[in-house]
Amino acid sequence: MILFILQFGIHPNEIGNTKEEIDKDILEIEALAKANKKVVAIGEIGLDYHWEKDRKELQKYSFIEQIKLANKLDLPIAIHSRDAIMDTIDILKNDIKPNKKGILHCCQLNKDLVKAGIEEGFYISFAGAITFKSSKNADEIIKMVPEDKILIETDCPYLSPEPHRGQRNDSRNIKYTAQKIADVKQKSLEEIAKITYENAKRIYRI
Repeated sequence: MILFILQFGIHPNEIGNTKEEIDKDILEIEALAKANKKVVAIGEIGLDYHWEKDRKELQKYSFIEQIKLANKLDLPIAIHSRDAIMDTIDILKNDIKPNKKGILHCCQLNKDLVKAGIEEGFYISFAGAITFKSSKNADEIIKMVPEDKILIETDCPYLSPEPHRGQRNDSRNIKYTAQKIADVKQKSLEEIAKITYENAKRIYRI
């Protein structure tokens, strides 16, 4: 049996050009979430200063307003944070507290972000980047994350893990990401599969 679940959100690279546009889009997200019982989270939401350097305040507004929506709907959030680590941490610690917490999606390998996420009760989701030879601190970051807070993902079609780096990613490659975590945690691949499966069920309440 294949289980389909949904999450809706406005990615920081796709926000409107005004607060009014963002508010309108959020109302649409709310309607979609209320109409479909398979919606388990609000996301990806967050901040991306890599591609969007000129609309930081609008990104922050959209992020905060969607966290408010998630709190209203009693749903967790999935956070996208790229080159915006300190602002992401600041919003989660000082601006608004997500009631159901959520996931640091495709988490950047930054100790400050991971530490703050864990302290705030978030799950940390790793993608293929942890297998890259250039990810020098991957082992250290993986060790930081408690087993009951660790998740894995593809971020398809991006971030194919070694040995398929540079190719289009898909779910067949998830085993390489899981194996990397298993090696660092000194567990079997099967154990990591079970741990991350149970964690996903818990955060999504499925």
